[in-house]
Amino acid sequence: MKITLFIPCFIDACFPKVGASAVEIFERLGHTIEYPQELTCCGQPAFNSGYWDETREVADKVLVRLKHSEVVVIVSGSCGAMIKNFYPQLYAGTGQEAAAKALAAKTYEFTDFLVSKLGVTDLGARFPHRVTFHDGCHGLRELGIKKQPRQLLAHVQGLELIEMSEAETCCGFGGTFSAKFPMISSAMGENKIGSALETGAEYIVSNDSSCLMHQQGLIDRQKKPLRTLHIAEILNTR
Repeated sequence: MKITLFIPCFIDACFPKVGASAVEIFERLGHTIEYPQELTCCGQPAFNSGYWDETREVADKVLVRLKHSEVVVIVSGSCGAMIKNFYPQLYAGTGQEAAAKALAAKTYEFTDFLVSKLGVTDLGARFPHRVTFHDGCHGLRELGIKKQPRQLLAHVQGLELIEMSEAETCCGFGGTFSAKFPMISSAMGENKIGSALETGAEYIVSNDSSCLMHQQGLIDRQKKPLRTLHIAEILNTR
């Protein structure tokens, strides 16, 4: 099929290897990839801050550009939840409500699309390391994604997944939350990192780079023996 990749702004600016990994994975599976470079934000920061009119100025462009896409895949649970769950809410009662619902219906988070839509769990990846998985709030609570990334990791050769006790606990990023409440955000992040360290894992893995960005910043400042990595990069290893 023809897959339209929506690459969020923070991945485009800070983690381009995540997007590139997704492209390479889908192309190896025989699919055609479209990447509309003019779309780099879903509008979530403004939406979360209560600026819904300003959010629609951004989201209007997304609705128009993705109207004829066969399927839309996002390498972020956070931005995926924005389009799939919150666009219909954002446009409720407006002339764009039907378009928002249509886009939501064909939008998938990356791991969910692989497992639930394509039926793929084994990509022939090899990553001989101990990892622990962080469930991002939007992916887990808004999209219900829990088993899919773990099913994919279970088929990675050499990978040992060690679950941490706080796997489902928020890491404290929360987008604008970390800017508004930095001390609380940092404390939550430190709790998450402490839980990951208890497992003896070498990597914290997630399907959301925004959470990993927050955690890696704390890890670096505290000089902890951990690294963070998006699941797409692991699934693209050989």
